[in-house]
Amino acid sequence: MPTVLILGASSDMAVALAQKMGSSGYNIQLAARNVTRLRPLQTDLSIRYNIVSTLHEFDAEKPEGHPAFFSSLPSLPDITICVFGYLGDQKLAESDWKECERIIRVNYTGAVSILNIVANACVAQGKGTIVGISSVAGERGRQSNYFYGSAKAGFTAYLSGLRNRLFHEKIHVLTVQPGFVYTRMTENIPLPGLLTATPVYVADAIYKAIGKKKNIIYVKWLWRWIMLIIKSIPEFLFKKLKL
Repeated sequence: MPTVLILGASSDMAVALAQKMGSSGYNIQLAARNVTRLRPLQTDLSIRYNIVSTLHEFDAEKPEGHPAFFSSLPSLPDITICVFGYLGDQKLAESDWKECERIIRVNYTGAVSILNIVANACVAQGKGTIVGISSVAGERGRQSNYFYGSAKAGFTAYLSGLRNRLFHEKIHVLTVQPGFVYTRMTENIPLPGLLTATPVYVADAIYKAIGKKKNIIYVKWLWRWIMLIIKSIPEFLFKKLKL
């Protein structure tokens, strides 16, 4: 039975992904900083789908522990999905380096660290799929979230380069641009309904994109055109906007 590794498995999107992949016959490796929070999900997956799920302690902010974490897995995953992220506090990060650094470390440094290890393992076994959840925030810097956006911009570029490298090894790399999603991370932010997806909607879109070996997906199709418009605004005009 194929196996999926979910990095950041305690998030709302990760739970929806675990349920989607479990219902499709995959064994699940759940990895997160707080393993205790994963136990109800593990039990639910076992009862509901009669699959094997294992729990693993993983901290995106501690790259030094990533090699040991990956080598401790009971089997090499067929699919690895990098779900973790940290929106952070933009205003605080403007004056507090620790907050700024954490945004960068979680969304870029930690993701690159673990996916480098996964990529090399995929090359060694001659197969695999890597899924990275990035953000439309990375497509152009805006004053409201440019720390988060710049980290995601770096992650998007990393996934593009990784896809270019691993294509020649027959390894699939998928970049996911969810747009707005109703999660705990965004619960205090007013979101436009037409542009906002549920975690289940995101999970379904990712599952289909893996099957079709897509390169990049915008979970809500409107985002592709919205970002095209935003990126086309000349800088001398864009800098005057309050976004």
